[in-house]
Amino acid sequence: MKKTKRSRKMQNATNISMPSLTTSRHLWAVVLAGGDGIRLRDLTRTISGDSRPKQFCPIVGGTSLLSQTRTRLEPLFPSDRQVFVVSRAHEQYYCQDLIDTDDSRIIVQPLNRGTGVAIVAALVHVMQCDPDAVVGFFPCDHYYSDDDSFRLTIRSATACGWQHPKSIILVGAEAEYAEIEYGWIETGSAVLETPTRPLFRVNRFWEKPALSQARALLLGGCLWNTFISVGRAATFLELLCSQVPEVVLSVTKALAESDLKSTYGSLPTIDFSRDILAPQPHRLLVLRDGVSGWADLGSPARVLDTIARNGIRPEWFREGENFSSHFL
Repeated sequence: MKKTKRSRKMQNATNISMPSLTTSRHLWAVVLAGGDGIRLRDLTRTISGDSRPKQFCPIVGGTSLLSQTRTRLEPLFPSDRQVFVVSRAHEQYYCQDLIDTDDSRIIVQPLNRGTGVAIVAALVHVMQCDPDAVVGFFPCDHYYSDDDSFRLTIRSATACGWQHPKSIILVGAEAEYAEIEYGWIETGSAVLETPTRPLFRVNRFWEKPALSQARALLLGGCLWNTFISVGRAATFLELLCSQVPEVVLSVTKALAESDLKSTYGSLPTIDFSRDILAPQPHRLLVLRDGVSGWADLGSPARVLDTIARNGIRPEWFREGENFSSHFL
């Protein structure tokens, strides 16, 4: 019997080849932990009694968001292929969370220059260790209601990264409402169709749209941008060189000379999604994740919403207190 075009496509989708033992040796995770967390400063001060950024604070559990991120990633990436990008100003906090981590896997930025510069520094470091690396970038201010589903999503993303070496694989969360503080991804044609994690081309990014636009994006089936991205390190670096070649050159030279301090002061602040990915949607694919229960803990409102939606009762949360009057 002749197979239909759709049946062939579904067969391809179910035959996604996971990384072999050989290719798995080239899988790396980069945890981005250099943000200042200003919008959550009042909340983190209430929780911890100091002004630590949110990634070093136990907001939705007994350990910090950075520690929770490490626990989430440990079954996927060997400890010697996990790299952490932090900022020098937060040393008293990240030393506690990374006390068991070799210094060679901690990239200490003199200043926070945005996600784009942090990713450049991590890529240069990783490629010096492993030119054939496939890298996943992970913010550490996320919450997942189902860590096992998260891990399955990342395994699918890394498999897609091997199969599409010229593309960057994004993870897009299935949108639930018209959020104006998230970035949105407008999907194009399907590349692989699977029941829970289909892969699409990317038509366009929408960064923090107005409410009317967010409603239209929701109705159009667009996805929330989780900022998780996976791909060959060389492909990431190629995209960065096409947009900010001077920054890549400056950071590469500074790392080679072990002198980031004199370079960072003159670097611009670069947002990876807005400044690097958005201008190049033709180089992007997005894996839709509708099962892991992702939430971004970027503002007090989203922290309180996540707690309410998931029935979480952290130690700092006191039933009946009007936290909205304090933090919103």
